[in-house]
Amino acid sequence: MSIVNTKQLIDCELEGRVRQYTWRKNGTSGATAAGIWFDMSMTSGNPPAQYYIGSAYTATNLARSTDGGLFHGANVSPSKKYLRSMTSMTATATALPMPMVLCDYLMAYPFIDTSVVEEVAMVNTNTLTRYTDGKGVQVMAVLTNPGVGGQNFFFTYTNSDGVSGRISRTVKMNTTAITGTIVTSSIGTAVQSGNPFIVLQDGDSGVRSIESVTMLGGDVGLFALVLVKPLLWTSINEITAPFVHDAFLISRDMPRIYDDAFLGFLTLPRGTLAATVLIGDIKVIWD
Repeated sequence: MSIVNTKQLIDCELEGRVRQYTWRKNGTSGATAAGIWFDMSMTSGNPPAQYYIGSAYTATNLARSTDGGLFHGANVSPSKKYLRSMTSMTATATALPMPMVLCDYLMAYPFIDTSVVEEVAMVNTNTLTRYTDGKGVQVMAVLTNPGVGGQNFFFTYTNSDGVSGRISRTVKMNTTAITGTIVTSSIGTAVQSGNPFIVLQDGDSGVRSIESVTMLGGDVGLFALVLVKPLLWTSINEITAPFVHDAFLISRDMPRIYDDAFLGFLTLPRGTLAATVLIGDIKVIWD
């Protein structure tokens, strides 16, 4: 049963099928650039940072029990868990207003070497364990070891219809050297403007796996291609009050949180994230 009306929601509350968990993420050690997306899963705090560890070019599944991410309680199967609301705030105005995207981090292809200027095949011994059909699954490129930037690349993938050999948009890496930067999100240098997710081939809306990646120019850095399912778009607009996004009240469409899901979020700061502490909570409910 899905929670689709107010009575069901109240029943969950009265029967104790609801939990609220806090989180805190610290700012970056160096100055980030305004208008460039950043992966907050790579900063310290609660939960601790994760760094996309695994074999190079190899599909590596991400899960709460093994890799961390925002705590959202115990597994509830056969019941279904949903995100009721997310609260976020900061006492530092430098980065505001700041859009945020809460995502389920599904799988990563780590240690992609920007000095290898040729097509490199991915190793797909692992497959998606959540959103297995790939519908709505997006791809982001996260800097894990700084380089100079300015190089172009693209990847091939299998889409959510199971069609292989699809080709992403060719994108240019920005020149921000802070680990955790979404390296294709600079409005000034990236073909795809300020989108944190890499644009797919026309007609596609999701990805099941990545088949290969091709650098069109050499550099010295490393990055990871990460498959995520965006769950909720929110923002922090000012320092005077926390922002509460109540998914039920706003749209009646509460995102499902699967057992052992790795939850994290991306931010688009107006200024630097250095010394910017973000705090908040998530409220979950299950049927």
